[in-house]
Amino acid sequence: MPAVYPFRALQFQGGRGDVTTKVAPPYDVLDAAAKHALLDRDAGSIVSVDLPHVPAKELGPPKAYKAAAASLKAMLETGVLSRSERPAMFAYRQTFEFAGDTHARCGMACTLDTVQLGSREGGGVLPHEETFSGPKEDRLALTRATRTQLSPIFGMHPDEAGAASRIVRGVMDNRDADQTCRLTETDGTEVFHEVWTIDDDDTLRAYRDALAGQDVFIADGHHRYNTAVNYLAELEAAGSVPPDHPARRTMFVLVSMADPGLVIGPTHRVLGDMRGYSHEAFAEAAAGLLEIEPTINDPKQIEAEMAKVLDRDAAHVFGIIDLATGLCWTASTTEPDPLSDTFDAKSDAWRSLDVAVVQHLIVDEICVPELNEGEAVRWAFPHSIDEVIALGRGEATGSSAGAESAQLAIIVRPTPLETVREVCLAGELMPQKSTFFFPKLATGLFLNPLA
Repeated sequence: MPAVYPFRALQFQGGRGDVTTKVAPPYDVLDAAAKHALLDRDAGSIVSVDLPHVPAKELGPPKAYKAAAASLKAMLETGVLSRSERPAMFAYRQTFEFAGDTHARCGMACTLDTVQLGSREGGGVLPHEETFSGPKEDRLALTRATRTQLSPIFGMHPDEAGAASRIVRGVMDNRDADQTCRLTETDGTEVFHEVWTIDDDDTLRAYRDALAGQDVFIADGHHRYNTAVNYLAELEAAGSVPPDHPARRTMFVLVSMADPGLVIGPTHRVLGDMRGYSHEAFAEAAAGLLEIEPTINDPKQIEAEMAKVLDRDAAHVFGIIDLATGLCWTASTTEPDPLSDTFDAKSDAWRSLDVAVVQHLIVDEICVPELNEGEAVRWAFPHSIDEVIALGRGEATGSSAGAESAQLAIIVRPTPLETVREVCLAGELMPQKSTFFFPKLATGLFLNPLA
């Protein structure tokens, strides 16, 4: 991978104590109500800087970014935020409940060389999902205004021997955390975040050596990493950028793929704005492509019903919910490799993705031409059945600014971690929102100044 480095982070309370009211979930899971709730609790929350306008899926007004920069400047001038004296890395643990079990995901916050995405000698930074222009324009405008990387990119690395993971967990086992916070995820799960500051040369050197030559796979933060690359390119186009300029490095939290706390949740699809949609019309249009079977009309039971179909060795199994009536079905593809004809150049791993089948079979071949006169459909990407139900009621959630037109929910299984790795190594990109690495990293535990 590109070399890893310690950095002089900006932190609340000098990197000490409980900062629950100061930090926030990342911008891309927050709606207006969530943002205001955080600010009502503490007007000095980092959300005032990281989420200057809602939704952050497109470029906002210039005054929003000026206000974010002013908020950050005030935090620095009053000492609410301060910069560490010595460069450091930060061991970072998140403890949470997932699928009925307690997990502790452990990683290391550091900076990496800002390089173009792709394979390279000695290890590269590899994407796994497509990106879109709107969020990148928003993040670039915010970076220009604040000259700060506000939230880390979540990266994974193979660590097949587990050396890096042992170093990180060894720090955590030897002393209490320096800083903590408790944040609530969009599904209501509380996550306990702990941070250990590491500035001794021996540990930093050992961690750097443990990662030598490994690729970094971006788990979450594709738009932010593209923004870091674009921001550096802008500076270079405007004039000379010295080798030690801070924009030449990008803030990450790196997690070993061998870490036992690394889990992936599903990202479901809610579709809307289809002029010719009804559940009868969908079933008719899907004939020959999907085998649709009625099941218990309870959305909270649909994942269990999908598991029963999987036991019959079906290759791709989905849950289908008609949001107007609450009627539920399971659907399995009639072919084990339904994308083989149209995407024969893609790897087996890519074609095995349920999310690719949703996008290119269910949406592109069924919904768009048969139910919406060839026009694009509206998407939302909820992570839980409860959020699916809320969208069906027309409520705004973290996955959508509003879904009054929600009609059809496609329930998917989590993408396996090994498949993510295989697709990255093949140099391919998954459809948007193919993975949900739970939980999200907190924003505000460490910031990376670029000035």
